[in-house]
Amino acid sequence: MPPRRLALATAVTAAAMTCVPAAAAVPLPVPLPDRYLADAGRGPHLGPSDHLVVSVSGTGLRAHDGTYTVDCHPSGGSHLAARSACDRLDEVSRWGHDPFAPVPEGSSCTMQYGGPAVARVVGTWAGRPVNARFTRTDGCEIARWNRLVPLLPSARA
Repeated sequence: MPPRRLALATAVTAAAMTCVPAAAAVPLPVPLPDRYLADAGRGPHLGPSDHLVVSVSGTGLRAHDGTYTVDCHPSGGSHLAARSACDRLDEVSRWGHDPFAPVPEGSSCTMQYGGPAVARVVGTWAGRPVNARFTRTDGCEIARWNRLVPLLPSARA
């Protein structure tokens, strides 16, 4: 069982045990609500709340520039690789870590230029609002962009 799913199952069971008197006959473990099982094996997500709009420009490839949508759990939208994009977002999403967070101030970054590509991602991921801007202006920004490929197109200089 994946660690996130195990942690959720443990938390739900513990909550159920503290809310019910010991004498009550409640079958355990308490089943999870269907909304947590929408995409079995991928951990807890709130289904329809995983919706992103991605706008990309300046990649130098006409097929990569434009605006498209990504829906996850289940995957869909106008993104050509929606399933792969959702899988990648699931991989980089960790408790206490925002996969869309900007590069921390004061970071030491290589002075390399990855091209003029710019992307904006807005919407909701894992129940939280997303409003992120991506560029390829230095090594840190390039790494941040590449971490989200294929949600963002592979834009090599």
